[in-house]
Amino acid sequence: MCSTRFSIPMAGLLSLSSASLPFTPSSLPHCPLLHRRIQAASSSAVTLTLTSKPKVVVTRERGKNGKLINALAKHGISCLELPLIQHTKGPDLDRLSTVLSDTAFDWIVITSPEAGSVFLEAWKASGSPNVKIAVVGAGTASIFNEVLQSSKQSLNVAFMPSKATGKVLASELPNNGNTKCTVLYPASAKASNEIQEGLSNRGFEVTRLNTYTTAPVHDVDQMDLERALSAPVITVASPSAIRAWVNVIPKPDKWSNSVACIGETTAAAAKRLGLRNVYYPTHPGLEG
Repeated sequence: MCSTRFSIPMAGLLSLSSASLPFTPSSLPHCPLLHRRIQAASSSAVTLTLTSKPKVVVTRERGKNGKLINALAKHGISCLELPLIQHTKGPDLDRLSTVLSDTAFDWIVITSPEAGSVFLEAWKASGSPNVKIAVVGAGTASIFNEVLQSSKQSLNVAFMPSKATGKVLASELPNNGNTKCTVLYPASAKASNEIQEGLSNRGFEVTRLNTYTTAPVHDVDQMDLERALSAPVITVASPSAIRAWVNVIPKPDKWSNSVACIGETTAAAAKRLGLRNVYYPTHPGLEG
């Protein structure tokens, strides 16, 4: 494969990067973004080489990385798909459709695309009752778009917080003037108690169901792993994914490339695990 070389002044590169990828670093005062980690620079200019070597590793389940791959491709960034986690049935999944059939809630709180997909299956099985949905962010809301077109009367995505985090959702969810506002929270078994505790402290009555969980992928392709280890950036969308990465790489304490996290919660998990060069966007989500 042929390669093309060109030089861009450092100031120009950072200016372009800032316009397209508004990251805020979790540990440095100025964010060098994904582009700056592609190759180290020792002079006033950066030389980029376009080859088949991936610049970014995407780690969600196979088949669920397409949106991120396409978004990065618009910036000329090549990707390697290396699934690190898989979703499995949670202990409360079988109860979800029954609860939806038997109980009316003021809100259904959905905090991830996977939680949304699992919920929609149970919602349809329960006869598609009228529900009002609160989502944590635009990425989660997109799960409901297709259903909304055909079920506008029974499925209402009515709330999204000012910032896509569980903490902000819990602090901003309207109680509709009810003295006892009820919430159904179908979640990952590994999700923290932040949302239910935040809502409970505000007087909401929260029913949490652990409808799914995550597990690390056991059979990681070794050739892909070797390529991933040399890529400048790995992207992760959950604390489970970053834990899986640390467990699968041979020497975590020696690996120092960049970790681009979907949000602050995942970035905090990466830092706790001792990873350096951890970044997350000002506004959590895929676009950030």
